[in-house]
Amino acid sequence: MTPESVAHIVGQMFLAAFWVCAPLLVIGLATGILVSLVQIVTSIQDAGFSAIPRLVAFLGGALLLMPWMIHRTMNYATDILGNLNRYGR
Repeated sequence: MTPESVAHIVGQMFLAAFWVCAPLLVIGLATGILVSLVQIVTSIQDAGFSAIPRLVAFLGGALLLMPWMIHRTMNYATDILGNLNRYGR
């Protein structure tokens, strides 16, 4: 196994992890900005008010996106484990 092939496998791993995590991170960012805007407008500075909507958004996003995330992860695992002979050289 050459260093280039190892770098390629590691690059694929990081890219797969990015695409699986990115939708939840975008949901968290959007929810955080929205909650912050509501806090600014209403002058509510309660920590629970900012944490609970984010947790609910993450839970809802995870439940909605879980089939897609599992499908994406299974494709990556199948690609890596299905072609082990090309990595053994």
